[in-house]
Amino acid sequence: MKQVVKAQFAGKEITLETGRLAKQADGSVLVSQGNNMVLVTVVSSKRDSGYDFFPMTVEYQEKFYSTGRIPGGYFKREGRPSSEQILVCRLIDRPLRPLFPEGYNRETQVVATTLSSDGTFPVDILASIGASTAFHISDIPFNGPMASINVARLNGQWVGNPSLEEAAQADVSLVVAGTKNGLLMVEGESKFISEAEALAALKFGYESIQSVLEAQEQLRQAVGSPEKRPYQVKEIDAEFKTQVLNFLKPKIEDALNTREKQLRYQKVDDAKSEAEEKFIAVIEDKELKAERAKDLSTLVGDLKYQVARSMVLDSGQRIDGRDLTTVRPISCEAGLLPRAHGSGLFTRGETQVLGTVTLGTLMDELTVDALHGPVKKSFMLHYNFPPYSVGETGRMGGQSRREVGHGFLAERALQAVLPDKEKFPYTIRIVSEVLESNGSSSMGTVCSGLLALLDAGVPVSGNVAGIAMGLIKEGDKVAILTDILGDEDHLGDMDFKVAGTREGITALQMDIKIDSLSFEIMEKALAQALAGRNHILSEMEKVLDTPRGEISEFAPKVTTIHIKPDKVREVIGSGGKVIKGIIEETGVKINIEDDGTIHVAAVDQKSAEAAIKMINDICAEAEVGKTYHGKVVKIMDFGAFVEVLPNTSGLLHISEIAHERIKQVTDVLKEGDSVDVKVLDIDRSGRIKLSRKALLDRPTH
Repeated sequence: MKQVVKAQFAGKEITLETGRLAKQADGSVLVSQGNNMVLVTVVSSKRDSGYDFFPMTVEYQEKFYSTGRIPGGYFKREGRPSSEQILVCRLIDRPLRPLFPEGYNRETQVVATTLSSDGTFPVDILASIGASTAFHISDIPFNGPMASINVARLNGQWVGNPSLEEAAQADVSLVVAGTKNGLLMVEGESKFISEAEALAALKFGYESIQSVLEAQEQLRQAVGSPEKRPYQVKEIDAEFKTQVLNFLKPKIEDALNTREKQLRYQKVDDAKSEAEEKFIAVIEDKELKAERAKDLSTLVGDLKYQVARSMVLDSGQRIDGRDLTTVRPISCEAGLLPRAHGSGLFTRGETQVLGTVTLGTLMDELTVDALHGPVKKSFMLHYNFPPYSVGETGRMGGQSRREVGHGFLAERALQAVLPDKEKFPYTIRIVSEVLESNGSSSMGTVCSGLLALLDAGVPVSGNVAGIAMGLIKEGDKVAILTDILGDEDHLGDMDFKVAGTREGITALQMDIKIDSLSFEIMEKALAQALAGRNHILSEMEKVLDTPRGEISEFAPKVTTIHIKPDKVREVIGSGGKVIKGIIEETGVKINIEDDGTIHVAAVDQKSAEAAIKMINDICAEAEVGKTYHGKVVKIMDFGAFVEVLPNTSGLLHISEIAHERIKQVTDVLKEGDSVDVKVLDIDRSGRIKLSRKALLDRPTH
């Protein structure tokens, strides 16, 4: 039976509906706001997967019919998800994942489909709310509800869920997700806001989602509050568990006091091998042997978790021997690649990232066939995480969702300091190559990317660095960790990344593994992150602190000129004939805008100057009193038409050809002749009156 609940959400009404669409799914919710509608379904297998993790996948589908458009491209149908859709999948997935109970391992899928969108409300927020609601009203075990909101700041005021037009004008854009107990996830960008302002944005978002959380509870009650399905958490044999833990604990403690990552991992593997030899090899029953082998892997993981956390909470000592606030040793290089337009190498501990910058023309901009029409991007950051960076083998090719997400976070962090296209008319591409990874390669990407931008001579407005913060919390015991290792990310309760300049924050991302996070902890983490960020900036600026004076000799030099808008058609020519001719003759690249702005890009200055001269000649206008060296293009009985500028001709009347009287124009001139003429007059219609005799000496007799 159809059930509907409405709620006021940051000043706008949203509707949660179930019981009408997709009824065979375990949970199905249609979330609406005005003309914006998203259908979200959730399904979870009835059988255990056998995995030792929770196998949930999220699919977000943007349908072009939702905006009344037909997709671009050859096939004219929606294909694989774009990078933007993958980012939305991650925004839905990340706040949901901590709310599933420990030990639930059944394959679970969320499918969110945009059915209607007019750009007045962020449909990704509707999708996130729909996913939480669908789980909450289903029988799938879920410790929700959860809700998300897009927080923006317009003219100094906090606004929830802005339209596309409003979002383009905002200086802060954050997605904030949480439960009634506190925050679950933060993701977004800003233009140099302070830590206090960031905290205010999070509080505004948290307060705004309360009405949506209540609406989800109301819908669950309306459908009858179904009981959550039972599931079994595998229990390890108590005697086996005790024996293994007693044997392994001192060995794992010794391993986790080893600072070098690969050696630490080797010690853990050696300890596990010893345990396998002692407890597993002696078992003869094949099924029991396989079961005990899985149990042993689980116990090793549990021990690493417990030992690492107790080390921090009880003694303040971390795996690599640091205290809670120390940043690992940093080294930087710039300009290490001769042909790249800019390059920077950033190493922090056992995390190393190579950043490169390539400068292109505006013709190299990326065009995205987005839901509400094509969008052009003149700045791109591509993040690559090869398996060798963590000492492993693996499949190469294509981008994982993690790579897309990490790259976009770093892109947001650097976007705020890039110059406007009017001042720096280039397309900028940064490529991040993660060479080694042991904690926060995305923030390493921000740092190496900034060094590469400075090396490329890009006039950035400030220097940006990023740092990852961690958290370990057991009851009232809380430890906030600066510059976390990969193990501290895996074994801790929070991954909180903050990027920015000394003046303010440019990007934020937070994920937690516990059910919520208090604002008190957030405030401490932000303050600790600021100190760490400033330290990293100081280390980077020892190598390079300002943009180099000029761009690379291998980069195209872009010269911008302006012509009258009504001359654009002449420069382009019929079917692009004129501009193609200029490009072929000079070898430059030319980008023309409707307002008459022309960007000419060339590797050598002579080619650019030649192209600019040709454009200026086309756009030049005749001036009264000025002399031109023209070409006779047509002979008439009453005079000759002389081309004084490209596509510009004037009339040289027969009386103005010479001082003496001539019977026929052809007595003096013929078509194709070159002749010097002076402009006598230009009438209101643009007709030009020329004279040859004004440049000739009068006869003396």
